[in-house]
Amino acid sequence: QVQLVESGGGLVQAGGSLRLSCAASGRTFSGVFIGWFRQAPGKEREFVAAISWTGGRTYYADSVKGRFTISRDNAKTTVYLQMNSLKPDDTAVYYCAAEPSIYSAYAKYWGKGTQVTVSS
Repeated sequence: QVQLVESGGGLVQAGGSLRLSCAASGRTFSGVFIGWFRQAPGKEREFVAAISWTGGRTYYADSVKGRFTISRDNAKTTVYLQMNSLKPDDTAVYYCAAEPSIYSAYAKYWGKGTQVTVSS
């Protein structure tokens, strides 16, 4: 059974940084993507970033390109999302997901999410 556990959310001022972690377990992830999505209050869930477990290819939403960096540690089966230059619009619950559909809001497996709040 796939388990995805997010951590690292919190409250930060605009312009600050946070690093989210997603610990993945339950199967081998070779050949699949792991992604981050977010959902702000009153809005639909949206794609943020994804990384291929094997080759390290990365994809980003235009809204975070240049500010967020996704990476992985294969030995720890953990995926990270480094978020810099945070804006109040980045406030949302951030979800880790396995086997996402890149640029869509669909994924096969989901974590429970971690809250990120950016104050102005």
